[in-house]
Amino acid sequence: MRERVAPGPAAFAIMVLLCAIWGLQQVAIKLTLSGISPILQVGLRSAIAAVLVFGWARVRGIVLFPADGSLRPGLLAGTLFALEFICIYTGLEYTGASRMVVFLYTAPCFTVLGLHWFVRGERIGVRHGFGVALAFGGIVLAFAEGMWRTPTGIPSGHTTTDYWIGDLLGVLAAILWAATTVVIRASGLARISAARVLLYQLAVSAVIVLPFSFLMNEPGITAPTAPVLLSLAYQVVIVAFASYLTWFWLLTKFLASRLMVFSFLTPLFGVAFGVLLLNEHMSAQFGFAALLVVAGIMLVNAPSRRP
Repeated sequence: MRERVAPGPAAFAIMVLLCAIWGLQQVAIKLTLSGISPILQVGLRSAIAAVLVFGWARVRGIVLFPADGSLRPGLLAGTLFALEFICIYTGLEYTGASRMVVFLYTAPCFTVLGLHWFVRGERIGVRHGFGVALAFGGIVLAFAEGMWRTPTGIPSGHTTTDYWIGDLLGVLAAILWAATTVVIRASGLARISAARVLLYQLAVSAVIVLPFSFLMNEPGITAPTAPVLLSLAYQVVIVAFASYLTWFWLLTKFLASRLMVFSFLTPLFGVAFGVLLLNEHMSAQFGFAALLVVAGIMLVNAPSRRP
């Protein structure tokens, strides 16, 4: 196996671009919600992206269905993935994109706790613990904002208390994302190709979510305008297909710890895009809460010093 090396300027530039793509995803979801119901949107995203990943894997000659014991953890990872995105898409009906991205990207902090409990050799250190505490402090501060003022990013037509639903769904999505990572790290999924892991998540999500949308009696596709369809295409082609495969490719070439530290950029991009593109307002309190979360992410993902 080729030894992974420290990333250089080109890899850094790619990581910044990926973080910007992931930060813009919440805005794209909000735009698509104006014409496609949230759960159906999750199902369409997963189904179309799964077809793209399947085709890419066949072209690359990747064996997708060997009998290697990865089916059960793959089904579990796919189920958690489906629930995560149901929470994200539904939550964005109640809260702003800038709020959602901050709550969602507390996932690395929940991940280190899960790895500490379930994966041998992944013990949490003092630095990690302090980072988790900072991120959780940011969550508490962001939630407390609504106790004495109207929180930032409230969608039109909702009361000031509705944002609690969206924010809680954002935190739940972060926990589910962390659980998915732990399942992958603690099971046979850690030993198979990244394309197969991604295909498990997308395919299982599509199988679960599309019927669920029908059972929930969602309106479905109500306004297939050009902005709605372009926003959906962005989620499918750019985010779920191209960016995820690029991220997995980077992990095969470079040290993961050096790449993960860039994850703090995603909530910053997400907040900026929410303010600039959706005209969401940010209070000083929420801005400080977001900085606490970002600081926590940096501490959790910072490369460890080795002798």
